[in-house]
Amino acid sequence: MLEKMEILDVEKLIGDFEVMTKDAENVQRQTLKMILEENGCAEYLQNMGLNGRTDPESFKACVPLVTHKDLESYIQRVADGAFSPILTRKPITTISLSSGTTQGKPKFVPFNDELMETTLQIYRTSFAFRNREFPIENGKALQFIYSSKQSKTKGGLFAGTATTNVFRNSQFKKAMTAMQSECCSPDEVIFGPDFHQSLYCHLLCGLIFHEEIQLISSTFAHSIVLAFRTFEKVWEELCDDIREGVLTSRITLPSVRSAMAKLLKPNPELADLIENKCSRLSHWYGLIPELFPNVKYIYGIMTGSMEPYLKKLRHYAADVPLISADYGSSEGWIGANINPSLPPESTTYAVLPNIGYFEFIPLKENVEEHMQENGNVSFLSTVPKPVGLTEVKVGEEYEVIITSFAGLYRYRLGDVVKVMGFHNSTPELKFVCRRNLMLTINIDKNTEKDLQLAVEEAAKLIAEEKLEVIDFSSNVDVSTDPGHYVIFWEISGEVSDEVLKECCNCLDRSFVDAGYVSSRKVNAIGPLELRVVWKGTFHKILDHYLGLGAVISQFKTPRCVGPTNNKVLQILCDNVVKNYFSTAF
Repeated sequence: MLEKMEILDVEKLIGDFEVMTKDAENVQRQTLKMILEENGCAEYLQNMGLNGRTDPESFKACVPLVTHKDLESYIQRVADGAFSPILTRKPITTISLSSGTTQGKPKFVPFNDELMETTLQIYRTSFAFRNREFPIENGKALQFIYSSKQSKTKGGLFAGTATTNVFRNSQFKKAMTAMQSECCSPDEVIFGPDFHQSLYCHLLCGLIFHEEIQLISSTFAHSIVLAFRTFEKVWEELCDDIREGVLTSRITLPSVRSAMAKLLKPNPELADLIENKCSRLSHWYGLIPELFPNVKYIYGIMTGSMEPYLKKLRHYAADVPLISADYGSSEGWIGANINPSLPPESTTYAVLPNIGYFEFIPLKENVEEHMQENGNVSFLSTVPKPVGLTEVKVGEEYEVIITSFAGLYRYRLGDVVKVMGFHNSTPELKFVCRRNLMLTINIDKNTEKDLQLAVEEAAKLIAEEKLEVIDFSSNVDVSTDPGHYVIFWEISGEVSDEVLKECCNCLDRSFVDAGYVSSRKVNAIGPLELRVVWKGTFHKILDHYLGLGAVISQFKTPRCVGPTNNKVLQILCDNVVKNYFSTAF
C-alpha cells in the first residue's frame, strides 16, 4: 500500500484493529509464538532451555524477568559485531540510543526492521482514529523533528537515537505521505547538525506555507513549546527574511542555506501579515491559530513528564485541540491513542496485542496463600506475579514487561501504568510515571507525578502575578543531616522573597505521601529547599544533552537528578540565584 503512495484506508485500519482487539488473548499467544519461532536459535533463548516450546506457560517458567543491566553484555556483543545470533536470528543492523535523561547516560537498545514495522503500525492506527475525528486534507505538517547523525559502533552497526533511526528509515517519509502528514521542511533542515539552525528554519518553512499547515507536531510537547518560545524572540528576523527573500546570516550550514533558498522568495505582503498578527496578540495568546489559520490540531507526547508544558502550549494554541501521541519507548511500542478527542491529561493508550508480548507486574502487593507440602501450615508470599495482557484489572497499577521482535525478552520497562478500562479485550492504559524516578530519603516515596502536582500547586501563587514556572527539576540532598528535598525552579520574571517563601512552604505541604509527612513532623527529613535559577538554565541542560549526541526530539527534562547525573546537578547548582527553606512543619 505504502509503495504506491496511496492514502491510507482509515476505515479498513480501524476494522482490522477492532477484530484484533476482540481476540487479544489469542493474538498475544500467536505473537509470542512468532517471536520465539523466529528467534529460538538465538544464544540468549538457547540458554533458557525452552527446547522449541513457544507457549506462554513454558516461556514464563524458563525465561527470567530482566532489566537493561542484565542484557548489557549481550547488547554490547551485538554492537561489537558478533557474527553468531545472540538475541535474534537475523543480525541486528542498528542500535538505538535512549535519551539518557533518566540515568544520565544513554542505553544501547537493539533496533531492527520488525521494530520499524511496529512503529509504522502504531502511527497508522492512531492516525486512523485521529483522522476520523479531525480529518485533514492534502496539506502540510509543521513538524519540529530533528535527526542527529548516525554513528557506527565498534562492530560497524549504525547507532543513533530511536527517533533518528525512525526518521532516517526509508519507510518513514512514505508513511507520512500516506497519512497526508508530509513535513513542510526539507530533509536538509530535519537532518541538519545544528539544532538551533534547524529550529529557525522549521519556523520559517511553517510561515512560508502558513495557509497549507494542517497540523503541528513534534515527538514531545516540550519541543513545540520551545519552538514557539523561540518564535517570540526571532519573529521580526523571520519577517525580514520573508520580506527580502534572503535567509538570515545566523544560518551558516551550506546545505541548509541551499535548500531554504529554493523555498524563500521575497514576499512583503506575507511579512506584513505576520507582523500585524504578532503585534495584535496579547502575551502571545492564540499565536498558533493566528499564524496557521487552517491548523486542525497539535500532536505530540503530552503525558507523563510532558504534562507541565500543557499550560503554556494551551496558551499558544487557544482553541486548537491538543492530541497526545502514542505510548512507547526506545525499547518498543505499547499502545495507540484511539480516543483523540480526550484532553491530554485523560489520554489512555490501547495496547496493540500483535506488536509484542506484554506482561504486567501488579504494584499492589500480590498476596497469595501457599500450603507447605508437609503440613497444613500456611504462609504469605508477597512476591508480585506478573499477569497477562487480558488479565489486568481496571483501577490497578502495574509495571510494564515487554517481549519484542527486536531481542528483548521479559524486559522490565520501568514504566508504571494504570488500567483505565478495556477496548474490546485489550486494556487501555494511562501512563503514571517512571518507577525509578523517585524522591526518597527515609520511608518517603514521591514519584515524578507527585513532584509535578506539588509544583503545579505552588506555581498558582506566582500565576497571580502573571508569571510562570518555565521548567523545574529536583534532587535529594543527603549531604545535610537530615537529608532534604531540593526543588529547582526557573521563573519567567521577578518574584518577591515573600511570595517565594510561601511557594517553598506550599511545595513542602503538597507532598502528601504519608511517609514524607510523618518524617517531616519528626525531622527525619529536613525542611524542603526551593532554589530559583537564572533564566536560561534549563536551556543549558538541553545544550548539555545535545552536546552528548542527544536530539531535541527525544529530550525530556530530568525531573529528579540523581547521583549519576553530576553534570546536570552542577549546571543547576551553578545557576542558583536565590534559595529558600520551608517553615511549613
